Amino acid sequence: MNIPFIKYAKLWYVITIIVVLLSSASLFKYGLKYGIDFTGGSLLEVSFSQTRPAVDKVKAVLDELGLKETVIQGSGDYKFIIRTNFLTEDQHQLVLRQIREKFQTPENTLHEERFETIGSAISAQLRQRAVWSIILVNLGIIAYMAYAFRRVSRPVASWKYGAMAVVAQLHDVLLVLGVFALLGKFSGVEVGIDFVVALLTVIGFSVTDTIVVYDRIRENLLHHTGDNFAETVNNGLNQTLMRSINTTMTVLLPLLALYFLGGSTIHSFALALLIGMASGAYSSIFVASPLLVLVEKWQRRG
Repeated sequence: MNIPFIKYAKLWYVITIIVVLLSSASLFKYGLKYGIDFTGGSLLEVSFSQTRPAVDKVKAVLDELGLKETVIQGSGDYKFIIRTNFLTEDQHQLVLRQIREKFQTPENTLHEERFETIGSAISAQLRQRAVWSIILVNLGIIAYMAYAFRRVSRPVASWKYGAMAVVAQLHDVLLVLGVFALLGKFSGVEVGIDFVVALLTVIGFSVTDTIVVYDRIRENLLHHTGDNFAETVNNGLNQTLMRSINTTMTVLLPLLALYFLGGSTIHSFALALLIGMASGAYSSIFVASPLLVLVEKWQRRG
């Protein structure tokens, strides 16, 4: 059965525009909640052998120490994460000592899981490098696809394949950013370097899936040069549909296991990958290819 994907291209355009607008509105209204990787400061994660104390009680102890700008987040029944301004080693040990004195019992002992400190200069450098890494990756994608598709410069120039692939993955990245802006506002979910890694992974997956479709379109163009371009694109989509579905499912299933069975520290990372890769499978079929047909129509009218 040949599914008429391109016939309903206007519907896919409308859905895509709605997703982009909603994601952009969420991102610009709320922004991302940056973790200490990007803001600088200290992070202390501790666990209790039985039940952790209430967050407000721990906050009161830290207020007594003069740590007013502190965020405490409970993690399950046993752990909590403390984010605060830069702590020296003496301050770090003082915080641990005070929490032990107030809440530790012989039956409910405290254990330090991790302690991380990042200076403001390093965090600013990390933010800058994160932005540049995403920009350079996108420029590299356009350059690579312009070269890879150089033999099919008609009816659409080869570099435009790369440009449309970038537009499609920007849809995926924006969706992830929009969702995490909402999560940051209403659930306190923070983003750090692992979030940037997730975004770069989403970009790679989205473009790879798009290249699979585009490569089949390229082969069809080389062997059926007289065919209608929209029909050629639609045939390429149908020929690669099952491969895209199978590839996506084999990626999403392990990510679902990672999200539900992995530790709380990787939930955000796994969620970003789940959203981005599901969106990447959608965009390679319903965004990248219809946009290619739209570009070809504009060229003919021009």
